[in-house]
Amino acid sequence: MEDFLNYLAYEKRFSEHTIKNYRHDLEDFTKFLGHKKTEKAELNDIRNYLRMLYDKKYSTATISRKLSALKSYFKYLEALEKIEVNPMILISNPKKAKKLPNYLNYNDLERLLKAPDLTTKEGKMAALILEMLYSTGIRVSELVNIKLKDINFEEHKILILGKGHKERYVYYGSACQQLLELYLKENLTSAYLLHNKHNNQLNPRMVRMIVEKYTKVAGLDVHVTPHTLRHTYATHMLNEGADLKSVGDLLGHENLSTTQIYTHVSNERLRAVYLACHPRAKNVKKCQDDE
Repeated sequence: MEDFLNYLAYEKRFSEHTIKNYRHDLEDFTKFLGHKKTEKAELNDIRNYLRMLYDKKYSTATISRKLSALKSYFKYLEALEKIEVNPMILISNPKKAKKLPNYLNYNDLERLLKAPDLTTKEGKMAALILEMLYSTGIRVSELVNIKLKDINFEEHKILILGKGHKERYVYYGSACQQLLELYLKENLTSAYLLHNKHNNQLNPRMVRMIVEKYTKVAGLDVHVTPHTLRHTYATHMLNEGADLKSVGDLLGHENLSTTQIYTHVSNERLRAVYLACHPRAKNVKKCQDDE
């Protein structure tokens, strides 16, 4: 198991967080097997384990993650010829329920972006964080890893190190540029763009707390996280006419299917516009309301 986890870390370049989850999931399965060695597990063992996960009311996402860890591990054992038959071949991940991403409408977004007080040092950092999350659509982990040398101020673009250590460029506009210049007038003491008073890199938890704080300051009665602003970025881009492939590339998605969930949001908006504006549709909607 340790060899497998080292393989994920050094060969596949998985993140520490993913490896930690894989370790926990494999240890969980090993504990379930009891005295039986993991590499001796058979199809019935997997099925019984899966039944146990369902009985304990684990979420579909958690079960999928645990099965993915086992699939990767047994595939690794198979490649090393440590097992003759891979028991995971006939096991499928549970279907994920399609959950529409949470995003902010234009009015709520404006209220949030204007919430920080730009006359204070804290407010300047908060304003930059909120604007950059929305303007670029980057993940919170990518945001805290930005260094000053990664920013091309002339071309308004930033080199981002994303998942799997893959690099990509994201772009920002004039509003973000103004906040960057305002913030950097008194924050040029660290290699990292965002840092604490000790010049150490800001951690993701701190960014989440800042987003939560200013959601309350803005008086928004919704739950907003850094990822909400990423969802908002993608949704607004598509609503304004951006093509799916470009949005996916800017978000750092490997597969177009990951980006396609945002088309459901756009389709819901189109449906709302149709029902509100088309004469025949308005009559249908009125009849439904009357019923």
